[in-house]
Amino acid sequence: MSEGLHIRIGTRGSKLALAQASAVAEMLERLGATTETTVIRTTGDAGVEPLSETPTGVFVTEIELSLLSHAVDLAVHSMKDLPTEKRAGLTVAAVPERVDPRDALVARTGVGLSALPPGSRVATSSPRRAAQIRASRPDLEIVGVRGNVDTRLRKLQESQFEALVLAHAGLLRLGLQSVVSEVLSPDVCLPAPGQGALALQVRDDGSNISDFVARLDHLASRLAVAAERSFLSRLGAGCALPAGALGSVEGGRLRLQVIAASPDGSRLMRRKVDGDAQDGEALGRIVADELLRNGAGALMNGEPRC
Repeated sequence: MSEGLHIRIGTRGSKLALAQASAVAEMLERLGATTETTVIRTTGDAGVEPLSETPTGVFVTEIELSLLSHAVDLAVHSMKDLPTEKRAGLTVAAVPERVDPRDALVARTGVGLSALPPGSRVATSSPRRAAQIRASRPDLEIVGVRGNVDTRLRKLQESQFEALVLAHAGLLRLGLQSVVSEVLSPDVCLPAPGQGALALQVRDDGSNISDFVARLDHLASRLAVAAERSFLSRLGAGCALPAGALGSVEGGRLRLQVIAASPDGSRLMRRKVDGDAQDGEALGRIVADELLRNGAGALMNGEPRC
């Protein structure tokens, strides 16, 4: 099936996106395919507004349209950029083995979160990270930041802030693990649903490319991410509200940790549940419903108590 198979890969043009696409291309080529990579500029790449204010899907829409128009055969997305609503005509053929999903602190002085001096400015574009850092260290100042990983690290070195929170997976994929001051425990900062995972998206047309790409699927990663995204979808949070989830699969069992927070970090709702790994999507919906019954919607939107 792989003999003569040529796969055109579509991706964003950032260093991280290209590193991810390159890693996928290498995996496909080891299986016998040939590949070429096309850079596609997305609406999100052109935006200047805070990421928390950007609509869902701005980093994937143009790539999905290129798939549907047959300009490319495979899209490589960061899973956390992919909307939970499935686009008609497309499917995620594989979720390769996930890289460390946790967040990482990069401090100019190399210290961890607990050692940052009071009043230190910590940069993040994520309401989820901001709320949890505020909960852990209310004496720190959270500031917004935009740009790719290199741009954010440059701003840190220019003393625009004292520390920066980024996805550990992105730093690992870029070979920048040496800049990490501390990998944050999920008990301190629960990651975004799907963080550290890739989504390999293809046309849902039963083609041999879909079957071939599916050989890269890592079942435990897929099941964990499915549970996290099910929680996010039911909660209705997206990237603009402070919610996180992390699943882990072992021995056929799924353990799912979730959080919903007030934007200022003053109130947190945490839950830990477990069940059969094959029932992860249902588990995600169940725990989201529980949080919603207990006021998570108003909490995340910063609405006052009744």
